[in-house]
Amino acid sequence: MLEKVVIANRGEIALRILRACRELDIKTVAVHSTVDRDLKHVKLADESVCIGPPTSTESYLNIPAIISAAEVTDASAIHPGYGFLSENADFAERVESSGFIFIGPTAETIRRMGDKIAAKQAMQEAGVPCVPGSAEPLTTNTSNNAKLANQIGYPVIVKAAGGGGGRGMRIIRGDEELQDAIDLTRAEAANAFNNDTLYMEKFLETPRHIEIQVLADSYGNAIFLGERDCSMQRRHQKVIEEAPAPGLTEQQRHDIGTRCTDACKHIGYRGAGTFEFLFENDEFYFIEMNTRVQVEHPVTELITGIDIVKQQLSIAAGEPLSISQDDIKISGHAVECRLNAEDSDTFIPSPGKIERFHSSGGLGVRVDSHIYSGYSVPPHYDSMIGKLITHGDDRVTAIKRMQGALQEMVIDGINTNIPLQLRLMNDAEFIKGGIDIHYLERLLAAQKA
Repeated sequence: MLEKVVIANRGEIALRILRACRELDIKTVAVHSTVDRDLKHVKLADESVCIGPPTSTESYLNIPAIISAAEVTDASAIHPGYGFLSENADFAERVESSGFIFIGPTAETIRRMGDKIAAKQAMQEAGVPCVPGSAEPLTTNTSNNAKLANQIGYPVIVKAAGGGGGRGMRIIRGDEELQDAIDLTRAEAANAFNNDTLYMEKFLETPRHIEIQVLADSYGNAIFLGERDCSMQRRHQKVIEEAPAPGLTEQQRHDIGTRCTDACKHIGYRGAGTFEFLFENDEFYFIEMNTRVQVEHPVTELITGIDIVKQQLSIAAGEPLSISQDDIKISGHAVECRLNAEDSDTFIPSPGKIERFHSSGGLGVRVDSHIYSGYSVPPHYDSMIGKLITHGDDRVTAIKRMQGALQEMVIDGINTNIPLQLRLMNDAEFIKGGIDIHYLERLLAAQKA
């Protein structure tokens, strides 16, 4: 097993990684910015190293500083968490070439899956169903682009090949808006991702967002841990996640899960990963693969009993998977609400000092958060301050427990999105199950009107 791990992240995921390391008797090094010296995981780690000022580019995105921290603490590996450098192939490459273990897939795999066009080609080769669209990058030829759009059939969506986080994409419903939309998206992609390569796909009107969690070792073994439904989204950002997906049959789960594990073997995948799909009219369409641990991994852990972060650490240490597909049993239902420091109506971030914090509790309630009474939420990073997860024997029980847990939680001193999450947990359409990815946007627009 690994001896000492640098946790190259912050907040709740850094604390989550630290807890997994403790269970495996792995020593930890917390790297942090100057504003994050009071984070809970920094206080609990065996060692800590300040790697720069508050801005991400000078701290959590500072590759030389993170590698230097690993060197001075004599660490053996680096865990990137999610966000920041977690899907940066250059970072993974630098970590390995510096003599450390990168807890994740190879740089080559990250680079391939990070390019949406290359990822789609790899999935097609592996037999994973994909959204109908362009096989090659879009050119600047207006007539060729129009011809392609008409072959696919409007509406279409233009996406940045190196995009993510809901940026670098536009929906197009006719020839008259096609070229302007392509030009705008290309400029946005160049600015945001330093890569102006675009591709085009059929735009599905009312799909659900369903993803498959996989684990793969270095010896050609791969398993899937069921699926998650992440359809409650605002501006392509997930708000609520649950597992398993309402209405999905055991046969559908097995078929798409097997295709994903076959794809892992095809591309030589290593570590934890997630295949993301749009699901419409009982058909799956691959959209991307995330080569890291997901924010929503706890719902999968609660229905399978598998600690995904500990599995990441074991795989990185060179151990084969200790579980097979036959060992995976789905038990009950889990729901996760992301907790953000923001106004529940305007979504304006709300940094500041937490005057009082009281955590929810009880049977089937899990809180993944780094906050505490007296902690000051900085304005420099993402507004998520934690995740509230509930588990029950069935979906009705999990939702009921979430309703109670949200009502129990107290966070004074800043605004949070708890009021919105409570409204959604009592929403009739959500309770019924099977909403599409545009549902929350429609709901918010109707409320505003």
